[in-house]
Amino acid sequence: MFSKLGHNFSAIFDKIRTKGHITEEEVNKTMREIRVALLEADVSLRVVKDFIEQVKDKTFGIELSKNIMPGQTIIKIVHDELVKILSTEKDDDNKKIQSKKSTTIVMFIGLQGTGKTTTAAKLALWLKKKKHKTNILLSSTDIYRPAAQLQLEKLANQIGAQSLPIRNGETVEEICARTIETAKREGCDMVIMDTAGRLQTNNELIKELQLIKKMISPDEIILTSDAMIGQESANIAQEFHKQLGITSIILTRIDGDSRGGAALSMKMVTGCPIKFIGTGEKVDALELFHPDRIASQILGMGDVVSLVEKAKEAISNEEAELMAKKIQQGNFDMNDLLKQMHNIKKIGNITSILGMIPGLGKIKGMINNSNMMNDNLIINAETIILSMTIKERENPTIINSSRKKRISKGSGKSIEEINKLLKQFNNIKLMMKQMNKGSLFDKNSKNNRNLKYLMNMIK
Repeated sequence: MFSKLGHNFSAIFDKIRTKGHITEEEVNKTMREIRVALLEADVSLRVVKDFIEQVKDKTFGIELSKNIMPGQTIIKIVHDELVKILSTEKDDDNKKIQSKKSTTIVMFIGLQGTGKTTTAAKLALWLKKKKHKTNILLSSTDIYRPAAQLQLEKLANQIGAQSLPIRNGETVEEICARTIETAKREGCDMVIMDTAGRLQTNNELIKELQLIKKMISPDEIILTSDAMIGQESANIAQEFHKQLGITSIILTRIDGDSRGGAALSMKMVTGCPIKFIGTGEKVDALELFHPDRIASQILGMGDVVSLVEKAKEAISNEEAELMAKKIQQGNFDMNDLLKQMHNIKKIGNITSILGMIPGLGKIKGMINNSNMMNDNLIINAETIILSMTIKERENPTIINSSRKKRISKGSGKSIEEINKLLKQFNNIKLMMKQMNKGSLFDKNSKNNRNLKYLMNMIK
């Protein structure tokens, strides 16, 4: 989501990062470049103006330390201001969603096409997995969009949650009343209410949402917003907040080609926290929004914490220990390489993983453009490995020219691609041997320390 903004910020800060002295003119120039970068990322003009003023005030008002370069100080100020914008005071990790009341009611609102229905199911699954909510009722008042209620019902069945039985011809008021009645009767600990959207905010939509709010008395009103909307997101969020009093925001489609400005704009104009981000189409593609981690990613500092968390979720301790043992014993084969590829796919795509590693965020574009490393290459490698026999996977050294021809026919890949994969496999085995001997890394190199940390985590 923030790749373009992060790339621009990295280019700006590379000019001042190691400077021992920065003039007032250079500071003003840096602020102008930051302003342009934010506007290009679709951050609204008023938000950009306030942000620049706050950064400038702190930059000129701070007493520089002799031990810290001025460029690093400015970067820290920008980082802290980004965290401040994206954070909310007294926001204690989704307090309202995790309410201890007998029944907590969450109401979803937003424009048509922002993914409200899918996100409602995603939140239900997240609450089941992370907060152990066992009795969740999903309900929809969207009586206008064809099969909207049926879509929610199917999603509820998929994640093992209840859904309000569909009755054709019901009004919005009748659905609301039946939802509350069902929740009380069934002893539900959570009610998640999906609502209808429109292509734009209008009086008809607002009045209906106000009616629903009055009837169900929600503990939380969540605005779902498409991260790709751009500058208009600030106006939409402000209108919904003015008319309904939203309490939090979920950004959807952040895996798309968005510029990231929606997050900064909506948070600043409403003061409401962004609590979750939708990271894909699958029903489990919902993550908590961490302002400090997002700010670090924007400034090219990476996000190792999130990467480790993703790895822990995708790979069991037993599997990691078994793989580490095989690597230490030098028994790593093609079957193990295939498993590691599957694990990488569980964690995320190559671009997102690189963006989380400190110092590597700025080379994502270079890697993608050069085809050195991307998700298609992983798919191609999997296809080739799956076309090998069990013996060939366990001992790739037996793969001669005739075996390569057979693998080529079975996988639909060229001999050249097979040779490339075998060479990469041999390089990986060599690197692992060197890593175990401790000769691969220069202890005095910061980049190598980061690489060693990552390799140890993968082990």
